[in-house]
Amino acid sequence: MPEPVRERETTVVHTDGGGGGGTIIAVVLLIAIIALLFYLFGGQLLGGNDTKDVKVDVNVPAKTS
Repeated sequence: MPEPVRERETTVVHTDGGGGGGTIIAVVLLIAIIALLFYLFGGQLLGGNDTKDVKVDVNVPAKTS
């Protein structure tokens, strides 16, 4: 006995992989790296002054022998 002819519908299941948590982590990590680089090299990145005006004045007692 042959099987009856049935119409078949195509079912499409679409998953987009989640809510984009990986993108959020990547953006936060990028901001952290930029902040670290600015903290370490901030003066050079903004064209900081190469000369440091430091005055050290040390008063020591005279040596007695």
